[in-house]
Amino acid sequence: QVQLVESGGGLVQPGGSLRLSCATSESIFSRYDMGWYRQAPGKQRELVAGITRGGTTNYADSVKGRFTISRDNAKNTVYLQMNSLEPEDTAVYYCSAKIITLVVYWGQGTQVTVSS
Repeated sequence: QVQLVESGGGLVQPGGSLRLSCATSESIFSRYDMGWYRQAPGKQRELVAGITRGGTTNYADSVKGRFTISRDNAKNTVYLQMNSLEPEDTAVYYCSAKIITLVVYWGQGTQVTVSS
């Protein structure tokens, strides 16, 4: 049973923007902090951005000022707005529901490719 459903990935040119969405159930959304991770070929999965139930956010240094994470409590959805995309942002992006650093649920992943 899929608990986190991601959408919004795709192919974009350098400098472009994409918005990823992750929808889940109210029971998960209300209990866990949410986050976005990414994994590029040959690299380890890394945290991109996180947001607590109270709305506190944190970002990887590589995306600060370019990416914004947000959550819509009415829709049980978390978003990742990605601007000024670079080829180095190319990866599979995964939504997560977590307790501090322990990921309890993973999404299926969505591919983001930044290329001209």
